[in-house]
Amino acid sequence: MWRPPSPLAESYRRAGVDVEAEDEALKLVVEECRKTFSLRRGVGSPATPIAYFTGVVRLNEKLGLALKTDGVGTKVFIAQLMDRYDTVGIDCVAMNVNDIICIGAEPIAFVDYIALQRPEPRLLQEIARGLAEGARQANITIIGGEIAQLPEMIRGKREGFGFDLAGMCVGIVELEKMIEGLKVAEGDLVVGLESSGIHSNGLTLARKILLERAGLSLFERVEGLDKTLGEELLTPTRIYVKPVLEMLRDGIEIHGMAHITGRGLLNLSRASPHAGYLLERLPEPQPIFKIIQKYGGIPESEMYQVFNMGVGFCLILPPSEVERALDKAEKWGVKAYILGRVVKDPERKVILKPKGLVGVGGRFKTS
Repeated sequence: MWRPPSPLAESYRRAGVDVEAEDEALKLVVEECRKTFSLRRGVGSPATPIAYFTGVVRLNEKLGLALKTDGVGTKVFIAQLMDRYDTVGIDCVAMNVNDIICIGAEPIAFVDYIALQRPEPRLLQEIARGLAEGARQANITIIGGEIAQLPEMIRGKREGFGFDLAGMCVGIVELEKMIEGLKVAEGDLVVGLESSGIHSNGLTLARKILLERAGLSLFERVEGLDKTLGEELLTPTRIYVKPVLEMLRDGIEIHGMAHITGRGLLNLSRASPHAGYLLERLPEPQPIFKIIQKYGGIPESEMYQVFNMGVGFCLILPPSEVERALDKAEKWGVKAYILGRVVKDPERKVILKPKGLVGVGGRFKTS
């Protein structure tokens, strides 16, 4: 039975994900990784800092190799509970290629890593189908991968079908054309590209609220959805490669880009080392977000901190380039919105004016 929602302070932490602890641990990891930056000169030397969406190393004086690795997190649990595995491969590709393009690189190749409880043929075939479909959408090749049988480590939600899925993507970029947010200027506009739904972030919190707290079934149609709850949560992450690369090839001047994943629109602060953002228009989030908020009693500050809330990718452009970018997005069937503008702000705040929220230091707070 569903209980009336009550405010849940730090809902994500209670669901088992401690973002603040992760941030502190990550600082230690980054500190050790930075010690390797001096190990190479010329080919293989770093061309970007660690904190950006993707890393780039030099191949020669003109060309760089972009690298990114990511996985799909606990979305694999939804796949196991639904006994459907043909879409999470799309998510795996998407989480990598959408980060790669943030620096202006073209993703070209991919390798996957599948850790298994048991090598179930149907499971592996369906995962591979999803990976191949993601590769088709991103126009990349899958050149290999690794399968590891780890029955003592991998359990999951369906006996024999436990798995974890991750991948790594490589791309190429002309070093002088890298988009690192250095040209982002006051008055630039922020264009948001619509997400397909929850994508691959916040699934732990969604599952805890909808399945455990509210007692809903993945196989039922919840009011507001045009499909079952499980089908909605398994909707693949949208891949933005083709529209964004076409914008770049056609000479649209893009000053910065952000893949909106965990931390939501706070990811804009990663797109430039010096800019703040005043967002004055936000799209209506898809119904799944309202359902999560209803059953979890989650404040909007945390909803916008955990979920993409309808925006999966952001472009930062001069006003003169916006119409061309909107036209390209429409051509590829992606809804796009002018969300707001860049402002001078040494604190690099992300302000969501319609919601009265101010994002700084990795958190949204009520203004």
